[in-house]
Amino acid sequence: MMRFVWQGIGWISLMMGALGVILPLLPTTPFLLLSAWCFARSSKRFHDWLVHHPRLGPPIEAWRRQGAISRKAKCLAMVSIAASLAIAIVAGVPAWVLAFQIACLTAVSVFILSRPEPG
Repeated sequence: MMRFVWQGIGWISLMMGALGVILPLLPTTPFLLLSAWCFARSSKRFHDWLVHHPRLGPPIEAWRRQGAISRKAKCLAMVSIAASLAIAIVAGVPAWVLAFQIACLTAVSVFILSRPEPG
């Protein structure tokens, strides 16, 4: 039973990651990592397909080997973070929510920018 749950989560996160390739505010790599993790627990065939995929596999391998995030992914992440903050400001969210969002986005930004680049 749990195998099907992991497989379902894997496919949902893979679809979210695929959408992230074309939608600038949706991250791709975290969803791919979650998919690989779920597929490793549910289907060797899907896991192997994902990690060996020519477009989707390299970010997963870079993370596994070096904890690395590509420069392009870092730039897209920073643009997405800035855009989500700008949307919140324009939407007029309460100051306390904005402060919490800034704290979280700052922590995420520091983490992303501190990761090495694949090499």
